[in-house]
Amino acid sequence: MIIISACLAGEKCRYDGKSCPNEKVVEFISRHKVILICPECLGGLPNLRSPSEIKGDKVISKEGFDRTEEFRKGALKALEIAQKNECRLAILKSKSPSCGIGKIYDGSFSGTLTCGNGITAQMFLDHGIEVIDENMFKSFQIPEE
Repeated sequence: MIIISACLAGEKCRYDGKSCPNEKVVEFISRHKVILICPECLGGLPNLRSPSEIKGDKVISKEGFDRTEEFRKGALKALEIAQKNECRLAILKSKSPSCGIGKIYDGSFSGTLTCGNGITAQMFLDHGIEVIDENMFKSFQIPEE
């Protein structure tokens, strides 16, 4: 089973109340059984919320509020869903403080990227779930179920 960031499928769950559907991911979803998640919503954050970025070991909103607990709670719930459904692969939203893999925003809210992983992406990796983002998905070979 594959777990996918819900915003990539067109669900309006991003911090700005929008989605960011990825055509290739949406087409893949139309042909396969997948599980859609939004770790930030699972952690109790509303669909319309202030943007957050990782700064050090904390997730901080643009206004300076510590959202680490909500992000960790959402990551734990996402991991529970992934493990319950024996997910071996996650396709997650790039650069996100939850889902980013390899590169995330640096916590300055300036659009600057730094090396690192989002909270959920790292938790998935730590528990043996392969993680790619929508950009990697373009050239990724999905293993047969």
